[in-house]
Amino acid sequence: MKVRFYILFVWMLAVCGLSSAQGKDAECVVPQEETDTAEVYLPSDSLFARFLESKHIPITSCNRMTLLKSGHSKFEHLFEDIKKAEKYIHLEYFNFRSDSIAKELFTLLAEKAKEGVVIKALFDDFGNLSNSRPLRKEHLKMLADRGIEMARFSPIRFPYVNHVLCRDHQKIVVIDGKVGYTGGMNIADYYINGLPEIGAWRDMHIRIEGPAVKYLEEAFLGVWNKETHEGLEESAVVPDSFCVGSGRRVAIVQRIPKVCPAIMREAYIAALDAAEHKVQIINPYFTPTRKVRNAIKRAAQRGVRVEIMIPGKSDISFTPDAGFYIANKLRKAGAHIYVFNGGFHHSKIMMVDERFCTVGSTNLNSRSLRYDYEINAFVLDLPTTAELGEVFRQDKLNSTIMTHDEYKKRSVWRRFVGWFAHLFTPVI
Repeated sequence: MKVRFYILFVWMLAVCGLSSAQGKDAECVVPQEETDTAEVYLPSDSLFARFLESKHIPITSCNRMTLLKSGHSKFEHLFEDIKKAEKYIHLEYFNFRSDSIAKELFTLLAEKAKEGVVIKALFDDFGNLSNSRPLRKEHLKMLADRGIEMARFSPIRFPYVNHVLCRDHQKIVVIDGKVGYTGGMNIADYYINGLPEIGAWRDMHIRIEGPAVKYLEEAFLGVWNKETHEGLEESAVVPDSFCVGSGRRVAIVQRIPKVCPAIMREAYIAALDAAEHKVQIINPYFTPTRKVRNAIKRAAQRGVRVEIMIPGKSDISFTPDAGFYIANKLRKAGAHIYVFNGGFHHSKIMMVDERFCTVGSTNLNSRSLRYDYEINAFVLDLPTTAELGEVFRQDKLNSTIMTHDEYKKRSVWRRFVGWFAHLFTPVI
């Protein structure tokens, strides 16, 4: 079933997506201010802050953040925060895999519902159907009976093709308006146990307390209200004393189809164009759009050390071959490519000049940059960026550097598949 559905999905993308991909993105609904053209030196994080301000994206200060660098760490923190919930818990994921972690989560949520905590959870219907252990009608009924309100984003109905574009790929949790989570992890036990065919599953999430939680809440409610028509309003709370001992700046960037369709692509390009010394990227389905590839090339050409890490194994066939082909092209343009050998690296992170970074749901492919709902936290903070940089440094030790000779070790067939697959990058 999963294989047939995936083949149908790719076919529909090829038929229906190309014309959409070729169209010009609509502008954001917010006006763009003129940028200051004064010739004053600014470091990369200040330049990127100017970009965010020009797009009217708030940069919040006084946030507390915890990088969650494994599935075990993410679920441990999440479950502890859920246990402390007093008013409400909002969850939004591409999918909830019906396995041991989901069972533990839903058991805990049901207990909180008994205490009077309002539980609202949202999942993407295609994301649900495409995973190996989807939530079924009987599961949803059982959860509703236990006080857990579940909603499906864009339920798959005939004629199906209407649901190909604009899926909900966001990962958001907000608890009592005080604590927020976002990043690359869904709800599945393979984030802890890995999968037999690919080994360990590496990923990254971030836990936030502070003013930035308000914007995670707004992002969740925007999609929830779109699907349920409830008209819920944001109620994030930040204690007056929260700034004491902290000052980390965070901007929540959300890609909303038909509202700000180009914002995530523009954010990555602005970050790359601001870089002076070094850019480090880890991304699992590395088939970036032409404009992002050009920004990577520009950075390399002006002397920025661009380091890109892609996984040697993947949970999806076909796409990785295109990723290898494109990565090799960027290698020829001056980028340094590392192929991670320690399982499947599903993280979506980028660090610029050791000054700012991003953690989120966005893959560097057309699905994320042109079609889906996505959300990233852009963190303008040296310690957080340094912590992610250390992750990259450690993972280099378990990676193979892509050279001309290394790339030629791939079979002629695999290289041909990579060339053929890259032709579909406008829609995958």
